[in-house]
Amino acid sequence: MEPNASNSMQPDHCLEITPMEVHKVVPPPHRSTIQKLKSRLKETFFPDDPLRQFKGQPLGKKWILAAQYFFPILQWGPNYSFKLFKSDIVSGLTIASLAIPQGISYAKLASLPPIVGLYSSFVPPLVYAVLGSSRDLAVGPVSIASLILGSMLKQEVSPTNDPLLFLQLAFSSTFFAGLFQASLGLLRLGFIIDFLSKATLIGFMAGAAIIVSLQQLKSLLGITHFTKQMNLVPVLSSVFHNTNE
Repeated sequence: MEPNASNSMQPDHCLEITPMEVHKVVPPPHRSTIQKLKSRLKETFFPDDPLRQFKGQPLGKKWILAAQYFFPILQWGPNYSFKLFKSDIVSGLTIASLAIPQGISYAKLASLPPIVGLYSSFVPPLVYAVLGSSRDLAVGPVSIASLILGSMLKQEVSPTNDPLLFLQLAFSSTFFAGLFQASLGLLRLGFIIDFLSKATLIGFMAGAAIIVSLQQLKSLLGITHFTKQMNLVPVLSSVFHNTNE
């Protein structure tokens, strides 16, 4: 056998070189300052793009989607079952056992009649059931808001000398507070809370807890002449200067 015979039996290997593809990167188009501002405002106020569900829909469907957007009960109401109703009854009775005494105590903090606390405990959940979109959110009066409301109104009118005027001022202040909160929701300004640091929120909650606890000293100690201020020094001064009561 010839020495080159084994080499002739091996297959030939060919190396193919493919041409290199060159992709040209095109710079983004130039945008004016107004266009940049518009884009950033859209990302800030409408990060979830709430109008995307209306795109490409007929006019009748748009009206239905708009009604479901403002009244979410129209979306989940048709799928509501008797099984869910039984669960809601149990959870409602459980929450009511806490909300009734809680509402009365919050009305006491605001120097309002107890019936107002009861109304503020069951009316907001009924309204939120129609307009709300979260099933895990609890709505109703809170301690610090009740305390601030009562302290603010006491600086203008006495709840014992003129209870009717005090009640009217309370209704007016809560109406405008609700109007202000509704405007924040319509303008989608909820992102403002993102600028508050965690330390600020913790400090606010701790301070609110201390203020509410100090205000309970009036009822616990039976003090008749108690300060109208909420600061630590005036409250403690009022307690120690009225020990004879």
